[in-house]
Amino acid sequence: QVQLVESGGGLVQAGDSLRLSCTHSGRGFYPMAWFRQAPGKDRVFVGAINRSGVNREYSGSLRDRITISRDKSKKTVYLEMINLDSSDTAVYYCAATNEFMSRWDKDYEYWGRGTQVTVSS
Repeated sequence: QVQLVESGGGLVQAGDSLRLSCTHSGRGFYPMAWFRQAPGKDRVFVGAINRSGVNREYSGSLRDRITISRDKSKKTVYLEMINLDSSDTAVYYCAATNEFMSRWDKDYEYWGRGTQVTVSS
């Protein structure tokens, strides 16, 4: 069983930058992804990173403002976001899989509890 713990959320101002972290347990390294769910909306894909950290996929609407990276020594994956606005207000979830990097939440077996990001204008 892999456990994921997100951190780094909070209340920020429009135009700010933010870095979220997701630390995982387990002996190996996993393809991982970030999803987000805004109030009253479905959970949507933000970005993903493969096992090695070399390959990434980003949501088309966010790719200019986000970067996903991983530090294997810390078993941590990061989501960096710049120029935040109110549309970024959501709960951000980290997910991991034993298979392959994917844009689809159904492909991920392990999920964190989420971290709230609120952008104030």
